[in-house]
Amino acid sequence: MDENKARRVVDALRARGTQADLARVGVYQFGIDIRLPDGRVATWDSDGTAELEAQVMRNGVLVGFVPVIEGSADYSEEQIIDTIVRTDYDAPIATRKATAPPPSEPLPIRGGVFRRFRDGFRYK
Repeated sequence: MDENKARRVVDALRARGTQADLARVGVYQFGIDIRLPDGRVATWDSDGTAELEAQVMRNGVLVGFVPVIEGSADYSEEQIIDTIVRTDYDAPIATRKATAPPPSEPLPIRGGVFRRFRDGFRYK
């Protein structure tokens, strides 16, 4: 996933109250980390492929995953956000809920005032 796209998706998820962070998994390799309430972390689209999938980790051990979502290579950012929000992570092989949960209290955008300085003005 492109860094700027991942950043926009993270910001939109945080605006919905989802505990999301930008995942930097390699050189020019970005994804989205979703922090789950029980200490697990779902890392979405960090392997550089075009389609969406996720790994669910706890303490560095794989405890679940979201299989590749067919056709997700052409998803818009809104569709990516909807897919991440509607995912049910309770089973080892995650499934999608029929409806998205209601948004909760928005979380602050990461980085604050110094975000653009730290990132070298690479995005708008």
